[in-house]
Amino acid sequence: MKLVERLASQWALLGGILLLAIMIVTSVNIAAFGMDRVARLFGANVSALPGYEDFVRLAISCTALMFFPYCQVKRGHVVVDLFASSFPLWLVRLLDRVWLLTILSLAVFLLYWMVLGMIETYEDSALSPVLGWAEWPFYVPGILSLFLWAAVAAGQAVRGDHHV
Repeated sequence: MKLVERLASQWALLGGILLLAIMIVTSVNIAAFGMDRVARLFGANVSALPGYEDFVRLAISCTALMFFPYCQVKRGHVVVDLFASSFPLWLVRLLDRVWLLTILSLAVFLLYWMVLGMIETYEDSALSPVLGWAEWPFYVPGILSLFLWAAVAAGQAVRGDHHV
């Protein structure tokens, strides 16, 4: 399980690097927009980054799920303990295991549909509108994220880890 946890941590770090790239590209694009406003006063223009929207949309689609496995490792998801703190420990552990299995089921369900979506996108030869990039490869990080999320939840359920 330590390997899966380490992978989740490194995967989240990669997600953070992608998020940083999105922020840098967005900042450059905003700066270009501002420079264009000034340049127009002098009869010139500064163009924004071509394909900015394509890049951000595709990169966000990768990055969004990359933090879920690490969040699961750290039990960073929302947990409602309003009543559970007064339950016997065996019941708290049972409820926690039920929710871990629910999370596992959700991750596998989403994984299944994402694989189908990737196959359909591949078969349709879908391309991003401006940059003309094939869209199906951008499903792969999401698929890996969902698989890793499921693996973490499964490991926690098998080991009987609980958040109490």
